[in-house]
Amino acid sequence: MSLFLLFVAIPLIEIALFVKIGGAIGLWPTLAIVVGTAVLGSWLLRTQGAIAMNRLRESLATLKDPTEPLANGAMILVAGVLLLTPGFFTDALGFLLLFPPFRAAAFRYLRSRVTVQGFSTSPPPGPSATRETDVIEGDFEEITPPNRPPRGPSGWTKH
Repeated sequence: MSLFLLFVAIPLIEIALFVKIGGAIGLWPTLAIVVGTAVLGSWLLRTQGAIAMNRLRESLATLKDPTEPLANGAMILVAGVLLLTPGFFTDALGFLLLFPPFRAAAFRYLRSRVTVQGFSTSPPPGPSATRETDVIEGDFEEITPPNRPPRGPSGWTKH
């Protein structure tokens, strides 16, 4: 039921903000702000996303816990969706999620509410984990070609 209220409340808030801001500054400045925030948001999304991906790669390379870089990446992705959605309220939420101190506070809140069961970099047990080596055993027999005298050109080339 709360998800339904969210899907009803956000468009109503956006419509109200469009009417109020459009009435105060006019149609074209309002549309320019909406388009400008989408362009600025997509640029910020690209730069922040690259930083988050580098931190994730670094944490995986050093075998550190990747939950914070993964959470940052997820929040940046949600910020991108919010910034590309036309509206002032969603833009404000999107810009908040692109602000690193806000993401850090949101991550601390989420970490207090979520329990991580474990993290492992080793492959799960299965058929590939039980094999000792990648050696395939087999036998071979060397066959020497018969010693034939040369026959000349094959006919495919002309001399």
